[in-house]
Amino acid sequence: MDIAHHWLVNTAQRHLITQSFSAGRRLPGIFLAIVLWHLAPLPARAADPSVRPPTFCNPLDLPYRFQPAAPSRREAADPTLVRFQGEYWLFASKSGGYWHSRDLIHWLFVQPTGLPLEDYAPTVEVLHGRMIFTAFNTPAIYTTTDPAKGEWTKLANLKGYPDPDIFVDDDQRVYLYYGCSYNGSIRVVELDPAQGFKVIQGPLRCFTSDYAAHGWEMAGESNRGSKEGPGPWLEGAWMTKHAGTYYLQYSAPGTQYKTYADGVYTATNPLGPFVYAPYSPFSHKPTGFIGGAGHSSTLRVGDQEYWHISSLTISIRHIFERRLGLFPTGFLPDGQLVCNTLLGDYPQYLPGTQAQPAANHSPGWMLLSYRKPATASSTLDSFPVANAFDEDIRTWWSAASGHAGEWLQVDLGRPCQVESVQINFADEGMARLARLEKDGYQYTVATSNDGTTWATCVDHREPGRDSPHDYTQLAAPVSARYVRLTNAHMPATSLFSVSGFRIFGHAPGSAPARVHGFQVVRPPADTRQAHIAWAPVPDADFYLLRYGLAKDRLFNNYQVYQTNAFDLNSLNRGTTYYFSVQAVNDRGISPPARVVVVK
Repeated sequence: MDIAHHWLVNTAQRHLITQSFSAGRRLPGIFLAIVLWHLAPLPARAADPSVRPPTFCNPLDLPYRFQPAAPSRREAADPTLVRFQGEYWLFASKSGGYWHSRDLIHWLFVQPTGLPLEDYAPTVEVLHGRMIFTAFNTPAIYTTTDPAKGEWTKLANLKGYPDPDIFVDDDQRVYLYYGCSYNGSIRVVELDPAQGFKVIQGPLRCFTSDYAAHGWEMAGESNRGSKEGPGPWLEGAWMTKHAGTYYLQYSAPGTQYKTYADGVYTATNPLGPFVYAPYSPFSHKPTGFIGGAGHSSTLRVGDQEYWHISSLTISIRHIFERRLGLFPTGFLPDGQLVCNTLLGDYPQYLPGTQAQPAANHSPGWMLLSYRKPATASSTLDSFPVANAFDEDIRTWWSAASGHAGEWLQVDLGRPCQVESVQINFADEGMARLARLEKDGYQYTVATSNDGTTWATCVDHREPGRDSPHDYTQLAAPVSARYVRLTNAHMPATSLFSVSGFRIFGHAPGSAPARVHGFQVVRPPADTRQAHIAWAPVPDADFYLLRYGLAKDRLFNNYQVYQTNAFDLNSLNRGTTYYFSVQAVNDRGISPPARVVVVK
C-alpha cells in the first residue's frame, strides 16, 4: 500500500466535509486538520521528492548537563518555554542555565548570574516588558530585561512554592499555581506586583488527586500502583488561557514512570472553580523509544499554532535521569485540548514549517531498524548489540572500548530509502560530574547495499559537538540495506555505547493488513481498566492501540510490542471510550480496525 493511501478518507466522510463547505458551514482549520489526521495517520509523500521540509526527532538534542553529584548522568526536566523579544526561551531543571532559539530546535546556551540554578522546576513569565523568574521553593522573584546577557537581579521576596507556575493574565494580573506532593493538590495565589508580589488572594485549592476515578493518576509503569502506594505525585502546574477559558494543566503519577502525563481542569476564572476534563490525560506517551509526557508547558506560536514541551523519562542511573520532548498541540472548536504524541519520537516537521502541526506533524518516515540483525566491532558483557535496536532508551549496547574505529552495523533486510538517522548515545563508563566543555561525540555513518562498498552519508567528526541525541535529516534520500556507525571520538571516559541507532525512511512493499478480531472488555468492578485483544497480523512490527472520547478523537495511544493483547489501566470512571488498533511495520501503518465503543 502506498503511503499516499493514508491521506485518503472514505467517500461518506469526504462527502460530509464537502457538504459542510458547500453549505457555508466552514469547518475550523484545526478541527478539519485533526479529523483528517485521525482518519489517516500518515501524510502522503510530497509530489516533488526534492521538496523535503526540515524535521526533528524527540528526545530533543540538547547538551544536557551531567549532574554534579554521582552517579554520572544527564538531566533536564520540568521545562518552561516562553517567547520574549522575538525568541523562544527554554528553562529546565538542573541545567546550570537556559537556552534560547528562533526555531525551537537550534538552541544557544546562556549561563547566567543571579539565579538559583540548582532549584528544581523554574518558572518564567513576561511582565511589563521584562522576564520574571522563580523556582521550586525559591523565596524570591528575579528579573531581567536582557536574558541573552544573562544578568538577573532580585525583584522581590516570595514565599517558596513547590513546582510553581507564574501566570500573567491579559489584564496583567499575576497568579501563581503550585503543588508537588504525594496524593496532593494544586493551589493558587494571586500576587500583586505593585506591592512586591504580596499575596492578595489565596491560597485556594484548585483540585486534588483522584486516582480512584482517574486511572492514569495511579502510580506505576502500568498505572497499577507502586511500593509507595496507589496514589500519584500531583505536580507540575501550568496555566494556558485560550478563547476565554483557563486550562490548568497538571502532572501525574510520577516523573520516573513512562506513564507520566498531563491532565487538565478548566474554568472561566483564573481562581476557579475548576472542572475536570474527561479527555485527560491530554499529553500522554507511555510507550515507544522514550516515554513520559508530563510536567510540561504549553506555548502559543503565531496565530493558531501551539507546542507542548514535556519531561521524558529514562530513570535508570538515577530516578531524575530525564530528557525533553516537543509535541504539536491545538484546541478543537468545543475547547478540547489536544497534544499529538502519536509516534512522538519518530521524525516530525520542524515547528513553523507546516500548517496545523497538531494534525500535520509527520513526514511519514517509518522506523527501518527495529529488531533488525546487527553486528559490532566488540561488545561489552551485559550490553548486547540487540539493545541498540529494541526501541527502548533504558537499554543500550556498548563496545568494549571508546577507541576510534569501534563500529555498530545494522542490516535492514533489503535496500530501503533512508531519509534520516538518530543516534542516541548511552554514556556507558562515563565518570563526568559537570557539563562537557569543548568535547563531544565524533562519528560517521555510512551506507551500503552489498556490505562491501560504503558511502558516508553523515560525517560528524568536528570537535566539540555535545549531541547526545544527534538527529540528521539527509540532504537527499539514500538507498541502503546496511548502515554502519563508526566511532571517531567519545567524550571524557565513556565507552562507545548507543541506546538507539534509529534509521528512518521507506521500505519497499505494502503496509500491514487491517487488524481483525478486535475486542475490548471493561470490567464493571473497575472501569478504569480495559482488557484488549486482537488477531495477530503476521508482518506487524508492533501495534498502535488508540482510544478517545469519539471515533474521530482517538487521541490517546499505546505502542504495543511483541503481543496482540494489552491491559490498559489509564481510563476515567464514568466516561465512554472509543477504541481502535492499527498494525505497524517498516512499510507503513494499516487502516484502523473497526472502532469499538465501551461504556
